[in-house]
Amino acid sequence: VQLVESGGGLVQPGGSLRLSCAASGFTFRLYAMAWVRQAPGKGLEWVCDINGYDGITTYSEFAKGRFTISRDNTNNILYLQMNNLKLEDTAVYFCAISRDNDWRDRGQGTQVTVST
Repeated sequence: VQLVESGGGLVQPGGSLRLSCAASGFTFRLYAMAWVRQAPGKGLEWVCDINGYDGITTYSEFAKGRFTISRDNTNNILYLQMNNLKLEDTAVYFCAISRDNDWRDRGQGTQVTVST
């Protein structure tokens, strides 16, 4: 399993970022995928999920209405569109295979910093 995130960066409050995750080494379309994040000094926090076969999505309360998860099963890419970013969204964002809150198969992460 290889998962490589990209697209992080520095953005002002209210700004937007689009994260990408290139997946390889497994049959991507068969797996539910997740975005999770880790803020400084805190543990992993689930952001959202997307099913592999039907594309059904679920979001944490803080992500609803601001973040959108999507996937391209042809090119094995997972996306996270983040709008109206807030200071508290600052974290390292990881894409992961989603297995009942087990995100051990995840990438190296991409840093998102929201700052004035």
